Amino acid sequence: MKVLHITPHLGGGVGKAHAAMGGILASAADQTFLLLEEARDRRHLDVIAQSGAHVATARDLHDVVDAANAADIVQFEFWNHPRLFECLARGDFPAMRTVFWSHISGLSRPVIQPGLVAQAGRFVFSTPASLALPFVTMLPPGARMKVADINSGFGFSEVRRERHSPSGKPAVAYLGTVDFAKMHPGFFDAIDGLEGNDIRVSVWGSPSEAVIERARAMRHPDRIRFGGHTSDPAAALAEAGIFFYPLQPNHYGTAENALVEAMSLGLAPVVLDNPAEAAIVRHGETGLVAHSIAECAVFLDRLLSATDLRERISRNAALDVADKRSAQRSARQFADLWQDLMAEPPRLADFRSVIGACPADWFLATQCLAGERWDCTAGGPDNAAKGTLAHFESVFPDDASLAGLRHTPRQAASQGREHAQYG
Repeated sequence: MKVLHITPHLGGGVGKAHAAMGGILASAADQTFLLLEEARDRRHLDVIAQSGAHVATARDLHDVVDAANAADIVQFEFWNHPRLFECLARGDFPAMRTVFWSHISGLSRPVIQPGLVAQAGRFVFSTPASLALPFVTMLPPGARMKVADINSGFGFSEVRRERHSPSGKPAVAYLGTVDFAKMHPGFFDAIDGLEGNDIRVSVWGSPSEAVIERARAMRHPDRIRFGGHTSDPAAALAEAGIFFYPLQPNHYGTAENALVEAMSLGLAPVVLDNPAEAAIVRHGETGLVAHSIAECAVFLDRLLSATDLRERISRNAALDVADKRSAQRSARQFADLWQDLMAEPPRLADFRSVIGACPADWFLATQCLAGERWDCTAGGPDNAAKGTLAHFESVFPDDASLAGLRHTPRQAASQGREHAQYG
């Protein structure tokens, strides 16, 4: 099979996932990865190329369409990136066998338009939590067969044992986005609320100013050590026994690589009951799932003092990740899915009817479903963080439609197009 992957880039989680699966899939498919923007981070890109896949950067949409013409299957690595939406709306694509692998959950913003599922040959989520989306549960039986979930977060093969402080307490670690856009602001309240002395918490990642200020305001700021960005998460987590990973209720994550990696190393996780984390951690078996920050503190205290419980969860977590969240398993699932899709004829798709014709339409298609109204204050910060209005403006700096959104009265903009739906 000739499989073309169309992707904005191969950094972050999407690049890491394909780098892990590349060598395994080499015997099943001839893969080409076509990037829609110049690569800034080549770590995963180079590993993918070394596995035998062809990696290139598209000069324009004609390049993308030509590559699609030569492919048996076209897989869109999907998230709310402006270049991908431009490609879907403006690419003059032929009849294709298409797969969307969604690296956003759709459970909150950015949303997933139901019409994309209707237009795709297969729509694959990267978390089973997305299967609870209303438009998925209401699909008719025939259409439901087009939807699947394939994990994109994989663990390490080596289990590292925790090291204890002189008091016998294990260290606690957090690794990931150290910003309250994703990290729950109650993180430091839970750490402050722990009983006893010799509480050691390492926070790995580049902290925002708001996070640093909140840590300084703690009653016990000495409990926190900021480790900064790390390119070796296994080494960063090597001395910890507990992984504390409370995230905002409406965070944008799906596979939660950091959580899966920590569990694979034998760290006992404490998380909040958000859908993505609850799909990974089974309460009382592979971790502890709290309903509040206050309950997080209770669970942390329990794990710090109950060695038997911590060790049982540690073993279960590592075994569970090895069994269910391996690159080998996801690669087999994709090989089977592609082979199944090969039995179907290529067909024309009309993505433009779903996401609209101009950059403002595309941005709104990530913010609200058809008929919903958009609050212009929800466009995100003015820095060009991924998927924000500022990000779209940075990609399309002279676009009048985006300028119009900036001057739209609050809650006056709406996602008013009729999206393709299943009848």
